[in-house]
Amino acid sequence: MTRTLKSVAIIGAGVVGVATAYALARRGLDVTVIDGRESAGRGASYANGAQLSYLYTDALANPRLFRDMPGLLLGRSEAFRMRLSLDPDYLRWLLAFLRNCTAGRFKRNTLAALELGLESRLQMASLLATHDLDFGYAVRGKMHLYHTEAAFAAARRVMGMKNVGPAAQQALSFDEARAIEPALDAAPDRAVGIIYTPDEAVGDSFRFSSNMLELLQARYGVRVIFDATVSEVSTASGEALLCTDGQAVKADMAVVCAGADARRLLRPFGVSIPVMPMKGYSLTAPPGEAAPTVSLTDTTRRLVFTRLDGRIRVAGLADLGWRSADPDPARLNTLLQHARASLPQAAAFDDASSFWAGLRPMTPNSLPCIGQAGPALAYNVGHGMLGWTLAMGSGERLARQIAPDFDPVSEGHAPHDLKTLAATP
Repeated sequence: MTRTLKSVAIIGAGVVGVATAYALARRGLDVTVIDGRESAGRGASYANGAQLSYLYTDALANPRLFRDMPGLLLGRSEAFRMRLSLDPDYLRWLLAFLRNCTAGRFKRNTLAALELGLESRLQMASLLATHDLDFGYAVRGKMHLYHTEAAFAAARRVMGMKNVGPAAQQALSFDEARAIEPALDAAPDRAVGIIYTPDEAVGDSFRFSSNMLELLQARYGVRVIFDATVSEVSTASGEALLCTDGQAVKADMAVVCAGADARRLLRPFGVSIPVMPMKGYSLTAPPGEAAPTVSLTDTTRRLVFTRLDGRIRVAGLADLGWRSADPDPARLNTLLQHARASLPQAAAFDDASSFWAGLRPMTPNSLPCIGQAGPALAYNVGHGMLGWTLAMGSGERLARQIAPDFDPVSEGHAPHDLKTLAATP
């Protein structure tokens, strides 16, 4: 006899957790969201790069990175560090990552992430057309800056592989790009070429998480429990029992959206999620004399610059295998130095007031793990550096998997309307 799913408990109140809660609550399910922190979005969602980059979903593992691997392991890159460790989990992850560095797998993984990115854009468009949600959302466009002919040629090949059309993504000369974004004139290093996507957006993922939960509570009756770290999940009784420090929560199914902490919760069930923390950093400062409006990515220094609510967010660096989210002062200084070298007038760096570090849950193929581990347990984890971009689509995919017999509540938009909205967010 098939069990009827009525209630779901979601572990994690970051962007993926609240997006999953939204997708399930819209289907009429009784949803509870549990998080160990004092409020929503306090993990990797707190102060990330803030860019909704639906067409920039390139897999991290690629042939070029494979060629750079010896130098990375020897610590020759300030932007991308790889921890030297004999930890079996780390070594298994690293070997799987290397296997994904082939041209064929890079193409497969990138196109799969692109498909999910476009689905996320569709779901975000639907959300914004339905609800007045304040999180600093704005369509600003995005430029990837390349400083060598080889890197720019490779980027153009990837753009052609995605085949999204010239209206969606364009290869520009430096002069063409600076006509759109004059702040590029202040860059000491003139880019050889730029890939430009005019319809990419920005938004504060921390505010999104907080305000989305308030919406879910008010509109859909979602229950929220903070300051409650889930120590164990049991499904022995046929339903999910989530044990926290001070209480137990029952539901027909538990959904793990706990980012880098997911492995701890899933391992007792024999589920080996290939997630490895990749530590990233950010700073937020007032705009400088040549602050960009378009979102910019310096591909050489692995930095992003985002204008967000009248301030400039700079995010970057990648430290693979570091498990503590505590900011490293030396790495924060590296981020600041790289930002000044890349776009010295983008922000008033001396007045930066917010420095942050977070753990991004990376998978070897840069694709999230979305699925079930039994009749009472599911997971939606491993979004890496694209958690904010992929959250809405991932939540919808998970909801379709575990609640296929439930249709989302109609909120006034036919499918063809949503496609139009997604094409021009």
